[in-house]
Amino acid sequence: MRTTMPFGRPGRRPLTAVLAAVALLLGLGAAPAHAEPNEGGTKKLRDALEATAKAHLEAQAKLTNSKRRQKELTAQLAAVEVRLVDLTEQVGEVAIQSYRLGRLTPAAMLLDATSPDAFLERVASLDTMAQRDGKKVRELTDAREEARSAKIAIDTEIREQAKQVQVMAKKKKEAQAALAEVSSGGSGGFSGGSSTSARPAPRNSDGSWPGESCSVNDPTTSGCITPRTLNALQQTKAAGYKRYVSCYRSGGSGEHPKGRACDFAAATGGFEDRTATGGDKAYGDALAAWHVRNANRLGVLYVIWYRQIWHPGTGWQSYGGSGSPAADHTNHVHLSMY
Repeated sequence: MRTTMPFGRPGRRPLTAVLAAVALLLGLGAAPAHAEPNEGGTKKLRDALEATAKAHLEAQAKLTNSKRRQKELTAQLAAVEVRLVDLTEQVGEVAIQSYRLGRLTPAAMLLDATSPDAFLERVASLDTMAQRDGKKVRELTDAREEARSAKIAIDTEIREQAKQVQVMAKKKKEAQAALAEVSSGGSGGFSGGSSTSARPAPRNSDGSWPGESCSVNDPTTSGCITPRTLNALQQTKAAGYKRYVSCYRSGGSGEHPKGRACDFAAATGGFEDRTATGGDKAYGDALAAWHVRNANRLGVLYVIWYRQIWHPGTGWQSYGGSGSPAADHTNHVHLSMY
């Protein structure tokens, strides 16, 4: 990771490097620690984490959308059923009336007319009655069909929800299997960062995350990041986490070169090659917890901090790198975005 000021472009890197070197020689500060090219474990692990997190988030979006649709359909069905009761009563009244007047056929009504004008009035009355009675019967038939369709649609949504729950369970197992090489199991996570104040990133109409490319300028480097990553960066700053941060990185693999990851330094002086303690540790704890609390709003894939990793399908799990502060993420919080 690069040592850069928040939202600052490294336009004076040669001078910065000289000053850092002089400071180190004079004992005025620690040399910045750079993240390992394969930050986040092996390529296989990173690919598995990305794939399972994406699949989990997509299944979660489909599940949420299906539940919303089921709620709408249930309300629609309830309204139709109320209408059905009323229409059934009205059609019943029509049937009773027809039964009572059954002996008085249309022909008899017309023949009983005492004058041409009365004959025409009775013709009009018969037509009106037929239209009215026919309309009520059609309304009842249509309402019954609407109710039947709503019930079928609700059953479809229930099956869709069961399907997505199974997908999420499957992806959880896959994520746990992938993490097995660097994790010994569940962990307690971190306290702090209780606010869910992040401004939500834009979603598609069905609740899914739109695909994004590395298309906007990265305020922390000379590279690019995705619009969703930029929103996460801005919201993190707005929440009060304003220490050094670096997002885009051209080397290695993972999300950094795609503009979908940021590293947030725990120390006030930037990325230091030492494990955070005291206030720096508390800052990292709160920041990691805040990212998790706002994960659904921001579109977070996973968070790594202090030998622990949060994945949307598994929650917090233990995590171990090669032992350095950068690899174990004990000097910075790593945020990967969808």
